[in-house]
Amino acid sequence: MKKSHKRKKVSRMHGRGMGTHGTGARKKKRGKGMRGGKGMSGTGKRADHRKTLVTNLYGNAYFGKQGITSKKTKKDTRKRINLQQVMLNMENYIKKGLAKKTKEGYEVDLSSYKILGDGEIKEKLIIKAEEASNSATEKIEKAGGKLILQQIKESEEQQEIADESAE
Repeated sequence: MKKSHKRKKVSRMHGRGMGTHGTGARKKKRGKGMRGGKGMSGTGKRADHRKTLVTNLYGNAYFGKQGITSKKTKKDTRKRINLQQVMLNMENYIKKGLAKKTKEGYEVDLSSYKILGDGEIKEKLIIKAEEASNSATEKIEKAGGKLILQQIKESEEQQEIADESAE
């Protein structure tokens, strides 16, 4: 024969010596003192009340500054390299195939970089780059080298195509 009505767990927790209803210490159950605040309180960067819950829900991105900037300002992602670094890493560039030694000097292909003018050059360099600072161009030309910029070539080709289509 099947039971038609099962006793509720709460009534079973009324037993002698119990008094906690499965919550541990008696004082934990009373009032709102053990809660640690309402809602998401206690989840700040110095608090530990709900840290495991927050990290499971949001990951570590919840903590710390996220960077409030203007929508107009965009991060400058151009790669930059100093002339001094070019001179120091010349052997590595040759091994990787980014540079080769010619009669005129070193021919270096750094087409995705912007060249900055920190450091001094003692040898002739022929550098292919995306951009270069004024001081870098002066130093390269002073040493007897050349600077070939990629953007200028592309814009000249586009102008030539536009001129041809206009005629």
